[in-house]
Amino acid sequence: MVILVQRWTEMFPDKTKVQFQVTGGGSGTGISALINGTTDICSSSRPIKSSEVKQLREKHKYNGLEIRVARDGIAVYLNTSNPVQNLTVGQVKRIFTGEITNWKELGGNDAKIVLYSRENNSGTYEFFKEHVLQKQDFAPQTQHMVGTGALVNAVAKDPNAIGFGGIAYSSGVKPAALAFSENSRYVLPKEEDILNGNYPVSRLLYFYMKERPNGAVKQFVDWVISKQGQAVVSEVGYLPTKKF
Repeated sequence: MVILVQRWTEMFPDKTKVQFQVTGGGSGTGISALINGTTDICSSSRPIKSSEVKQLREKHKYNGLEIRVARDGIAVYLNTSNPVQNLTVGQVKRIFTGEITNWKELGGNDAKIVLYSRENNSGTYEFFKEHVLQKQDFAPQTQHMVGTGALVNAVAKDPNAIGFGGIAYSSGVKPAALAFSENSRYVLPKEEDILNGNYPVSRLLYFYMKERPNGAVKQFVDWVISKQGQAVVSEVGYLPTKKF
């Protein structure tokens, strides 16, 4: 979420009263900072865990406040030279668990599939593992990247690579059209199909706070979920939480 939050802080109209410091590193890192009391707002691409809520309650006497700030589709990135266009969710699972290892098994070139993932403190990693891999482990040969930008760069340079991440990062690579099964329609991660549920892999994006916001924090959060703040969501390449 770092590019989205950075854009929000850049576009926030009343910066004279508040200073921002935006740090990436994964949803798990942000939630840990929230629990430790070193951030006012945690942005997360996955829901907070019950164990993390328990830690918040123990440390801050509050379960935490969740605010839905955007919607995202998880794109499966392919190199633009890859002849493969369509994948089922089941095929994606078999690729990333190491069951399918050669592109020719999917109608592509006779070449070994090179796997890229986010690191395990990433909300995107956790979401993908739970909802696509059905909690199975990634194949041992998977290369884990510290950020989605680095992952996309790696896929863009390797004709045989595959990775995944938010739809806002698709520059220089091509998203595969995904289907729930072989009998379903293959769908690209476009706004209409994400919002109506036709695209198989989508999620909400969140802000979490250790207390009810007030002052400058409340002003910023209120603006983020306003029509103006949600317009920034669309500009970055994600989807607003509702129509205005």
